[in-house]
Amino acid sequence: MKNFLGTLLFIGATLNMSAVTHDEIRFHDEANDTTRITNMLIEAEKVETNFPGERLSFIAKKFLGIPYVAHTLEGEEELLTVNLDELDCTTFVETVLAMTYTVEEGRTSWRDYVFNLERMRYRKGNLNGYSSRLHYISDWIIDNSHRGNFVEATNRITQHGYVVKSIDFMSEHRSSYASLSDSAEYARIKAIESGYRNHRFPYIKKENLRKKEVIADLREGDVVALTTRIDGLDVSHLGIITFVDKIPHLMHASMKEMKVIIDPKPLYDYMMKNRGLTGIRVIRLNNN
Repeated sequence: MKNFLGTLLFIGATLNMSAVTHDEIRFHDEANDTTRITNMLIEAEKVETNFPGERLSFIAKKFLGIPYVAHTLEGEEELLTVNLDELDCTTFVETVLAMTYTVEEGRTSWRDYVFNLERMRYRKGNLNGYSSRLHYISDWIIDNSHRGNFVEATNRITQHGYVVKSIDFMSEHRSSYASLSDSAEYARIKAIESGYRNHRFPYIKKENLRKKEVIADLREGDVVALTTRIDGLDVSHLGIITFVDKIPHLMHASMKEMKVIIDPKPLYDYMMKNRGLTGIRVIRLNNN
């Protein structure tokens, strides 16, 4: 009965979510993208893992060397961008998360991946204009956590603390966002930001990242959001943890190296070298 009810709840949640039509998808190379996605999902499904983070890490490593390209989601019209050949730190993490989530559901079709990509990128899983995209990472975490797509595990980590910030970077830098020239979109972003005044969120101070008890709590395939000192902004970079000789390193789309890499420096050293970074938040798929 429990499994039956769970299935009904899953079906009900799925029916309440709208999937994009083909015309609402912006492929980089449709024929190649759809074939490649399906092949990657089938390959990832065959990998034996102990927890979802291991599969997530396996998929992420398939993107090593892919060029870093910013602003691939931007256009005159908000469409669901599917692009495996050009990634920034956010699209890299979103792509890998959506692929892993799809395989963990037992699905291997590119259509299921596209459904899950929309589900994770947009508010309530529904593409409905520029402001429906989850631009701020705190907003992205809360919205996806409420819908059961993943969980924030920061407060499970030893030595975690909290910070309070008001998040309003986009409206304060309106001219940097072409879509905010539209007064209606600007007003919607302002309304979203109003919910994040004096926002309190957990993080792990970067100074604690070499402590044995903190390292012991981190896992292969943890998604990490790097918190920042920048006024009005919560997070300035995203990546994925992978262990090298039992030490956590950051796998990420690097603007400096202009491609997806496993950073040669341990995570602690990477963080300490970047003065603008303050710490990390940790996100995991459910059951991880």
